[in-house]
Amino acid sequence: MRKSVWWVLGIIVVLVAVVVGIHQISHSAKAKTETITVGSMGSDYDIWKHIAKSKDAKEAGLKIKVQQVTDGVQLNNGTAQGNIDVNAFQSYSYYEAYNKQHQKQQLSALGTTYLEPMGIYSKKYEKVSQIPDGATIAIANNPANTARDLLLLQSAGLITLKANFSSLGNVSDIKSNPKNLKFKEIDDTTGPRVLKDVDAVLISNTVALEGHLHVLSDSIFHEKADQSTRANINILATAKKHASNKQYKKLVKLYHKKDIQRYIKDKYYGTKIEVQKPISYLK
Repeated sequence: MRKSVWWVLGIIVVLVAVVVGIHQISHSAKAKTETITVGSMGSDYDIWKHIAKSKDAKEAGLKIKVQQVTDGVQLNNGTAQGNIDVNAFQSYSYYEAYNKQHQKQQLSALGTTYLEPMGIYSKKYEKVSQIPDGATIAIANNPANTARDLLLLQSAGLITLKANFSSLGNVSDIKSNPKNLKFKEIDDTTGPRVLKDVDAVLISNTVALEGHLHVLSDSIFHEKADQSTRANINILATAKKHASNKQYKKLVKLYHKKDIQRYIKDKYYGTKIEVQKPISYLK
């Protein structure tokens, strides 16, 4: 009788172990195939649609859904609120400006992707030196890109900024404006459309590509990839509470796969310069 009882108990223990094992395997498999929603816009949206369908994503065990959002603030809001897992569209300076302005909705940077040069474009002039006194320059009306535009105008020798110029700097921080340039703030997604209306306009490369402009050949001046432009390197970002999410961090490594980089270089004519650096490099 005692042997029978122990035999029955043994069977029960084995069955429980099997059930628990199956549950753990099932849970593990589910975790591996959990869908990550990546929010993006413009050419970045197209890149991540390609990445989502790539063999590299499959080999990494990542299932990616790409969502298009056409407004940067809305995209960051959606990410901070958890409606979007990770976003791919912004420079580090844009990210910093967002965090400074949204204390209750903080983001965390997961890793670097590329530098996409900002350019100065003009239908009237072929060189920066030809821009005349009193010319009207169109710049972005959002804080991060306003500051970036002004830094580029300084690099081009058109203005000088105050020593304490920050990522939230604006035209009031201009120290010297020898050509008495006038500044027209615009929605930075409309840059190509206002080219004919102003003397020059500063346009991000994502927007330029959408307007069939190539920053390396069509701009009259553009950013160079060096230490001075490190804050303009693009990143992947997530909500602060997900900063340590291992699945999300895999997206950074996925972006830098050789096959993915070859596609990006060919598709965008080398205008998205790969940057694989730790986040500490940007600070």
